[in-house]
Amino acid sequence: MRRLAQPQVVTSAATAAALSAALSLPRMLLWDNRLFSLWYIEAMIFLCGFVLWAFVFAWHTEYTRHPVFTLRIQAGLFAAATLAGVIAGLVLHWLLDPSLRARNPEDYPADFQHWVAATLFTLAFTQLFLIYAPFAWVIRLLRNEQVATWSVVALSVLVLVLKNNSLRTALPESLFLELLALRIASAYFAIWFYLRGGMLLVWWLGFLVESRHLLTYHGF
Repeated sequence: MRRLAQPQVVTSAATAAALSAALSLPRMLLWDNRLFSLWYIEAMIFLCGFVLWAFVFAWHTEYTRHPVFTLRIQAGLFAAATLAGVIAGLVLHWLLDPSLRARNPEDYPADFQHWVAATLFTLAFTQLFLIYAPFAWVIRLLRNEQVATWSVVALSVLVLVLKNNSLRTALPESLFLELLALRIASAYFAIWFYLRGGMLLVWWLGFLVESRHLLTYHGF
């Protein structure tokens, strides 16, 4: 736990949390029905982000011996991540998004402006909350990459179940199972690419998946 208080970790976490809060601002500005003031939400994102980023910077490299960020990504690995992102995006766009959008249109960006805001928030905070921080916490606690990986998968599944239970009408079983299978695969491969290519590669993967919404705006 002492690593959390190291000056380098604190400085890195504070800087990253400030960037996360700044990149999340467009999403908060476009949130029509927010219950709290903008400054309060941004402060909470910064504070929560600081703790989550501290987990990442303190424990990820220490226990995995893999860097959090790297620019030295193998060409084959980058190509694999690109292919995975394109395939996942197309599967969602053609097979799942039409039904999900019809049931919950508020979960989808209405225009390009909302897409930019949603994508920035996903890359700046959602991935941190669902992937990087929980992986760092479990790898520090149990010292096992496979257990940490599947813990991240389990968290992703739990969030999906809670989301489904919060809907006024739960998703049909077949649609839920398809979404569940994709969620499990996405979480697993996100960690797989993270350990081999760092956070920048997972950001690229996430950006490709989110880019599927651009096809809708162009009538595809």
